[in-house]
Amino acid sequence: MTAPKAGLVKAAAKPARTPRVAKAGAKAAAKASSKTGAKAAGAAVEEVAEATSSLREQVYNDLRYRLITGKIAPGVGISTRGLAQQMGVSQMPVRDALSRIAAEGAVDIRSKRAVMVPRMTLERFEEIMRLRTLLEPEAAMAALPYINAERLRAIRAADEATDAALGEGDVNAYMESNFRFHSLIYSAAPMPLANRMIESLWMQFGPFMRVVYGRYGTAALVDHHQAATKAIAKGDARGLAEAVLGDIGDCADLMQDWERLTQ
Repeated sequence: MTAPKAGLVKAAAKPARTPRVAKAGAKAAAKASSKTGAKAAGAAVEEVAEATSSLREQVYNDLRYRLITGKIAPGVGISTRGLAQQMGVSQMPVRDALSRIAAEGAVDIRSKRAVMVPRMTLERFEEIMRLRTLLEPEAAMAALPYINAERLRAIRAADEATDAALGEGDVNAYMESNFRFHSLIYSAAPMPLANRMIESLWMQFGPFMRVVYGRYGTAALVDHHQAATKAIAKGDARGLAEAVLGDIGDCADLMQDWERLTQ
């Protein structure tokens, strides 16, 4: 066999060159992969942030509802650890929610371990009731054109639940169904700021009304809801406003004995 020439051996020993097109393709692929990874990482971060924000909002709304319906009693320390355990979350979103609620005046935060519903005075309650009389009839009248048949059925169901609670003397059920009734009316109006303000007011008097109702019972309460539902069915804005005012007035009358009840 003839020995290969030296030049051919040297040529064979050199590695084959990668075509320029192939190199460019590899770089583009790597760059695309890097971009895809960055996008995926960014999407993951955004997803975590959205989940965290959603959790905080859920905890915040849960605590608002507890205050509105009187499930958090006045004069009793609020345990962030206890609330976190009840909700199945860490203490951080609970603390964040309490800070937001404190800014609305519904709780006082004196230290990490001293959080409670602030003391109610007659002057403060009268101011809350005055603001309710300004906001709620207006919200109800603004909501009237937006209350369709389906929502009216839900409002009537809430009224029936309120009647049942009154009949059974169930204060907790009354607090929940009463708020649901009013909320279903007001929230129909495209007035998110007004609705948020109304809820903030309810959040401040809810714990105290729960105490008052607990002392008096529900037998003395007058149900203005039926007048409100009839006004809604007729499209009577003024009648609806008067029913709401009557409901607020009864609440204010009961509160006149707050100082005596808490002595």
